[in-house]
Amino acid sequence: MKKSILLLIACVTLFALAACGSSDKDNQSASKKDTEKTTGLYDKVMDKGVLTVGTEGTYAPFTYHDNSGKLTGYDVEVIREVAKRMGVKAKFQETQWDSMFAGLNAGRFDLVANQVGINQDRLKKYDFSKPYTYSSAVVVVPKDNNKIKSFSDIKGKKSAQSLTSNYGEIAKKNGAELVGVEGLVQSIELIKQGRVDLTVNDKLAILDYMKEKNDKNIKIAAQEDSVSETAFCFNKGNDKLVDEVNKQLDAMRKDGTLAKIAKDWFGEDVSAK
Repeated sequence: MKKSILLLIACVTLFALAACGSSDKDNQSASKKDTEKTTGLYDKVMDKGVLTVGTEGTYAPFTYHDNSGKLTGYDVEVIREVAKRMGVKAKFQETQWDSMFAGLNAGRFDLVANQVGINQDRLKKYDFSKPYTYSSAVVVVPKDNNKIKSFSDIKGKKSAQSLTSNYGEIAKKNGAELVGVEGLVQSIELIKQGRVDLTVNDKLAILDYMKEKNDKNIKIAAQEDSVSETAFCFNKGNDKLVDEVNKQLDAMRKDGTLAKIAKDWFGEDVSAK
C-alpha cells in the first residue's frame, strides 16, 4: 500500500515538473516571438542597409519630381535625413495613394512618408512616428484687410471655396457666404480681384502657394486652434523601428535640422505646433 502511494506521488511530481518545464518553454517561445515581432523589421532594415519608403511622388510640395526628374519634397527630405542618421539608405517605392495602405499591409515597404494624417481609425490599424508636420485651417485675405482677424469675423463675408471640401464646411459653419471655385489658385485670384473677401484653406497649402508664387498681395489673417498632425505610418508590431525613427526625429528637432527643412519648403517651421 505504501509503495503504491509513494509511486503515485512520484508520478504526480514528475508530471508537474514536466508540465512546468513545458510551460516555461512555451513562455520563452512566446516571449521570443514577441521580441522578434517588435525587432524583426528593424534588424532587417539595418542588415540590408535600406529603409524602404512608400510615397506618391506626385504630391507637391511633399513628394514629387523636380524639373530634373529627382524625387524630392518635404516628406522625402525628412525621411532621407532620418535614414541617413540611422546609417541606412532610403529607397522609395512610388505608389498611388489609393494603393498606399495595401502596399504597406503587404510589406512592400517599411513605412509610408506621404503626409499621412493621424486619426482614430488609422491608429486602430497602424503605428505612427511622432508628428513631423502640424497644420490647421486658416483664413486668407487681401494684404490690406485689417478687419478680419478671427474666424468669427468672416460671418456674412464672401468666401471662395471648393464646395465639397472640409474647408468650405468650416467657412459655412462660421457664417460665410460661399462662392464656388475649382481650387486654391482660383480662390486667390478672386480675392485679388475683390470679388470675394477671403478663402479658408489648409495652412500648408497657403504657405506653399505664397512661397512658390512670392505673392505679397495676400496674408493669413486667422488660424484655427485645432491642429492636424501628420507622421510616418508603420504596420503594427514594429516597435523598435518606430522607436529608432522617433529617436532620429527628436535629434533633428533638437539640433534644428527639422525646422530648417520645414522653413526651406514652407518659409516657416511647420514641424512645430
